Parts: sequence; structure tokens; C-alpha cells
Amino acid sequence: MNLTPETEELVRVGGDHVRALLARVEERLRVSAVGHGEALARHAGDTIAAGGKRLRPLLVVLAAGESSDERVAAAVVRAAAAVELVHSATLVHDDVLDGADLRRGRPTVVALAGREMATAAGDVLFSRAFAELAQAGGAASIRALSDACSALARGELLQRADAWDPAVTVERYLLRCELKTASLFHAACELGLLASHRPPGELGDFGRRIGLAFQMLDDILDVSGPASSTGKHRGTDLLDGTVTLPFIRAREHDGHLAALDPRSVTGPAEAEQVCERIAATGALEEVRALALDHVAAAKAGLAETIEPRRREALELVADGVVSRYS
Repeated sequence: MNLTPETEELVRVGGDHVRALLARVEERLRVSAVGHGEALARHAGDTIAAGGKRLRPLLVVLAAGESSDERVAAAVVRAAAAVELVHSATLVHDDVLDGADLRRGRPTVVALAGREMATAAGDVLFSRAFAELAQAGGAASIRALSDACSALARGELLQRADAWDPAVTVERYLLRCELKTASLFHAACELGLLASHRPPGELGDFGRRIGLAFQMLDDILDVSGPASSTGKHRGTDLLDGTVTLPFIRAREHDGHLAALDPRSVTGPAEAEQVCERIAATGALEEVRALALDHVAAAKAGLAETIEPRRREALELVADGVVSRYS
């Protein structure tokens, strides 16, 4: 199991059981990709193997805490795998909708194999997520993940409806973030608590708030981050027609941006220029401050009864969301 330095530190703080459970999650993810025909298995497997920080399954494991009951451990592993499978499926489908060539610096399934294969690969990943959860959780767990998937779909429709609309409000943007990103973070925490039979309110609003912060900082990186670290060119959101908070805030400070029709940004060079202009307004610092407020509130909302080691690991997850942007 290859972990990023940030995840390695989280695992160290969380304890040996975190490492052991995450290794089992990786095995469940590997197994879930096979048995669907050679082509589908290859593309689904490559999507899973592309990985990332495995932040959502890590949240499931940390929310669940440590248990000596193998039945609980097995349920946690399957719940964590289910969340990551849903996340992977949404990435594949997003790339189909966006016609994206790259994801994490690698060619997307749609770029390699076309829309039909990519759509089918995403569908397989979605179906395998619920197959995992059906073997591990009761109706409450299935309902939690289903609700998150419904929210993801609603968020995608809102984003499509808002495409290239410079009049998108902050409130509308935050609703999209709630649906498209925060809902799955929240579900990850909820599934971990359900699998380990812990109090449902123990983590408070933790998952939702760090999900919001995650999306805000991701949108900052689209403006500020080099392709070498983000895996995509600056201004990709602009070129896709996705109006994000940095652009919304920057329009309040810059008359040129306020008058800009997003449809007029048609190439990477123009997108770079708009990104430079957004950054010059101070909008990125404003958005980062708002994200930091959500992280602080997430940490403050953790129940007093949470064990010190588990609390420290959860707080490191929240801090790690912020550390992606400096």
C-alpha cells in the first residue's frame, strides 16, 4: 500500500489499526474491479489504482475508531471501499461530461476508450459500491450512501444549469459544494459511525464542513496551482464553464472581470490571463479564509468524548485539507 507523506502521518497518528484497515480497503478495491470483462475491468481498475490520498475511506476508518470485533472491522472496510468506489465513479462520469483528457496528470478513461466505455466503467464502479455495502451494512448505511449519491447527481445538474453564468451567487455556489462534494464527506463519517455502532452525532458537522473547505481550496488550486501539482492546466474550470467562488469574489473587486462573459474565455492562454487577474484581486485569500473558518468549525464541533488519538487524527485530516493550498 503506497501512501502519500500526508496520509502516512495520519496513519501513524491514528494507530496500527488504521494502517491495517486501509490495507484491507485497498484489497477490496482491487477485487471489486475484476469480473466484469477484460475491458471494463482494466478501465475500472486503472481508475481505482490512480488513487489519490484515499481521504474519504480514511474518514470512514477514523470515524469508526478502533474495535477488536472482526465483524465491525469487516463492515468498516467494506463501507470505506464503497465510499471510494462512489468517488471514483463520479470522477469517471465527470470526465465524460466535461470531455476531459487528463485526471491527476493521467489520461482519462473517456480520452482512452471513448464515452460509452467510460460511462460503463463509471456505472460498474457505482454498482460495486452498493454491492460492498450490502454485504456489510444495514438499511441505514445503504440509505446514507444512496442519499449522498442523489445529492451528487443534483449537484451535477445544478453545475450544468449554472454553466458560463457570471451571475451565479455565493449561496448558489455553496449549495453546489454541499451537494457535489460535502455530501460524500458527510456520508463517509456517517458510514464509519454506523459500522462501529457509535453515536450518530459524535462527529457533529465535521464531514460536511471539511468537504466544503476541500471544494473551496480545490477551486483556488484551479486558479493558482501549476499543472505539475494539480494534473490539469490553470483555469480548467473557466474553460468548462464552471463558475467558482474565486471568480465570483474577484468580480466584486475588478470591473474588467465583472464585465467578462465566461464564454469568451476559449483557450488555455486566455484562461491563464484571467487566473492572473483573479489572483491579483485578493479573492484567493478571501476564499481561503472562508475555507479555514469551516475547518476550524469542523474541529470545534467534534464531541468531547472522542479519544485523544482519534481526535488528533481527525484534526490532522481537517488541517490536511488546508495544506493542499499555500
